Amino acid sequence: MYNKVIMVGNLTRDIELKYTGTGMAIGKTAIATNRRYKTQSGEQKEEVCFIDITLFGRAAEVANQYLRRGSRVLIEGRLVFEQWTDQSGNKRSKHSVAVDNMQMLGAKEETAGGGYSQPQPKSPEPRAESPKPSADIPEIDIDDEEIPF
Repeated sequence: MYNKVIMVGNLTRDIELKYTGTGMAIGKTAIATNRRYKTQSGEQKEEVCFIDITLFGRAAEVANQYLRRGSRVLIEGRLVFEQWTDQSGNKRSKHSVAVDNMQMLGAKEETAGGGYSQPQPKSPEPRAESPKPSADIPEIDIDDEEIPF
């Protein structure tokens, strides 16, 4: 069987970091993803999905250090079905994602409070200036929210 989830979303809360008895870090948070669509009547609708996620080991520590509520992340992991009994004795359950791989998205300027982005390698040679756009090619003004991925 194949169980793989890939999602891009924004954190809904700061990372809750805990350590096991053996010293392994476990970070819990959630992400929000959205989908925009048109109904048959042509009305624009938006559907938001909130998913709990769990990070393990070094990924949990890095996420706790660099990510905050609102940070945009791409996660890869597997769907997990959790079951428990609440304080009232009722059986509860939910699906969540156990994260295998996480990538922080966005630039330092976009993340408040010391965000993180991958450093760009420095080139020993100066780069040639990129060609200027031709007048024949129209400039496209697309909002990031309109891109479906």
